[in-house]
Amino acid sequence: MIGIVTIGIAAGTMLVMAVVMSYILGWANKKFHVEVDPRVEAVTEALPGANCGGCGFIGCSDYAVAIVANNAPVNKCPVGGEGCAAEVATIMGVEVGDSVPSRPVVHCAGHTADKAGKSQYRGEPRCAAAHLVAGIQDCTFGCLGFGDCVVACNYDAIHVNDGLATVDYDKCVGCGACVKACPRMIISMADFNEDKVPAILCSNKDKGKDVTGACTVGCMGCKACTKVSDIITMQGDLAVLDASAYTYEKVEGAEKAIEKCPRNTIAFIGK
Repeated sequence: MIGIVTIGIAAGTMLVMAVVMSYILGWANKKFHVEVDPRVEAVTEALPGANCGGCGFIGCSDYAVAIVANNAPVNKCPVGGEGCAAEVATIMGVEVGDSVPSRPVVHCAGHTADKAGKSQYRGEPRCAAAHLVAGIQDCTFGCLGFGDCVVACNYDAIHVNDGLATVDYDKCVGCGACVKACPRMIISMADFNEDKVPAILCSNKDKGKDVTGACTVGCMGCKACTKVSDIITMQGDLAVLDASAYTYEKVEGAEKAIEKCPRNTIAFIGK
């Protein structure tokens, strides 16, 4: 009999506690409830859900909040493109605005045969690991060719061809994952005002003599390109090109720069 009473008391106590806790939780839910703008959910659903960070935010949900709460531009999603931007603009009741696609540029032109001082590497076959090892190749700026960028890309848009990372611009959406994956930081995002834009395919900041000894296609700082194209300047001994300043009207200067370059370091890239 005592056992039954004990069980009954315990059960009653648990029931009372459950009722009290449910009341407390219900009160807390009302007390601390935060209204969420329904447009946030609508924008999130309109975005592709890739969470690539190409828009400059951590993921699609963060970008959606920024659009609704902080009036962030609606055309920053490289994966969704114009269609996504138009849908988000409709939700927000704003104009899409002009946008220029941003795409990665691999600032290296060195294939396997172009690289001097190549030695056998026995470590982990990743660029991040190989970058920490000295003596793999004479050029300490060039592509290592193990494909960390390939692994990072979710769109099969970059591959290693004969020791050099190469972008497939027909597949590339401009998410920038390859840029973040490269330990040598030789991949950068550039504005593509045209389907094809000129690019300096070198990152070597050494003196010309050292560059020519390390690679057959590296920029040796001769400045010939800067004399025929006003979108190319020198940063130390390395030629750099402002892709955002390139338009079709600049094509003649770019073509002359390519022709003048004795190392074939400048080329048109894109679709």
